[in-house]
This record gives sequence, structure tokens and C-alpha cells, in this order.
Amino acid sequence: MANTETSLKEATAIDGAIGAALVDYTSGMALGTIGGGKELDLNIAAAGNTDVVRAKVRAMEMLGLGEEIEDILITLGRQYHLIRLLRGRNTNGLFLYLALDRERANLAMARHQLKKIEAELEI
Repeated sequence: MANTETSLKEATAIDGAIGAALVDYTSGMALGTIGGGKELDLNIAAAGNTDVVRAKVRAMEMLGLGEEIEDILITLGRQYHLIRLLRGRNTNGLFLYLALDRERANLAMARHQLKKIEAELEI
């Protein structure tokens, strides 16, 4: 089992990673961040993506699809933003956020690695 710091370090080891955060979407607060810098303020990204997650959860409930969101992908001109909702023990209401450089990232591998990080994360 990995703690928050270890999990975020593993996330930024993914090819093309710009930064990562563990976010509580009930409050919009980042519980941990790594990377980012001048090109990406991870605390602002955490708060903004909280709104995205909340809206998608509400939409799923209104549609009555009876399914859980695995991840949400936002594609930009130069970046991918990947949001992975956590479903493990003591992780309800949390998501992993990963920003990737689109030219250097393999999106399928990044999704696979985030799923593995989620499975090993212990809060």
C-alpha cells in the first residue's frame, strides 16, 4: 500500500506528466500536489476540476444510468487532463488529477498506470 506522497510521485513518473494532485471533491481542496509550476497551478486546477466532477456526478444521477465514473478526460491543444475518481476504502469523495503533455504522453498507458496507483493508494 502506498501513501499520498508516494502515489503522487508515481503519477508524475508517468511519461509526459506535468503535475498531479489528490483532491477532495467535497471541499475542492488538494490534499497533496506534485509538479505543475508556472505552467500549471495545481491548487487552482484542483478547485476547478472539482466543479467538473460534481457536475458529471449530478448528470449521472439525473440520467439514472446506475454506473460509476472511472475517469474523465479533458483534451486540450497541448495537454491531456485526466481525472480518476477513487473508489477504494476511505477514498470516497476523492480523485486523482493528472496533467500530461500531449506530445510526450501515451494516454492509454497513463490511464492504466493511474488505475494501478489507485489500487495501491491508502489514505
